[in-house]
Amino acid sequence: MQLHLAVLALATALALISLGGGFYEFLVVDPFWPRRPDLIQPDRGGISRRRFWIPAHVTFELLLIGSLVANWSHDAVRTPLLVALGSHAAMRIWSGLDFIPKALAFERADPATITEAAARHWTRRSPLRALLDVVTCGAMMTALMSAARLSYGFGCASRTSAGAGMRAPL
Repeated sequence: MQLHLAVLALATALALISLGGGFYEFLVVDPFWPRRPDLIQPDRGGISRRRFWIPAHVTFELLLIGSLVANWSHDAVRTPLLVALGSHAAMRIWSGLDFIPKALAFERADPATITEAAARHWTRRSPLRALLDVVTCGAMMTALMSAARLSYGFGCASRTSAGAGMRAPL
């Protein structure tokens, strides 16, 4: 596998893993922690979201930048990568300005001081970020498919197999 394709495949896999992590949070964790804030408080034995999110985001972002550099000359790959970069940046900025500070406040607060209404308000808004993650994942998969087509001729009717004179499968 060519390096530019391998970096892009890893970035795409990490985008999908992040989407799965988001689904896990709002389908498994978020329905329950508003009644039991200690579930999201690492100091009280709860889960540590940062143990997943910090490495996942940093690694994805580095691989996304690497993918852009490695595939910059290919418009069919560059354009969806720029869409992925834009949607991911929007999600990260929104998270950094709104969701992360509130999540950290919930993690640090005395569970007795957290109202279920405030926690539910946060959990209802949290899945909206997944929409941006879906855009990021769709753009990453589009970029990966375009890069594979360019590298291996998938979907190109004029490409022939080595010496056999046969068309490559579409």
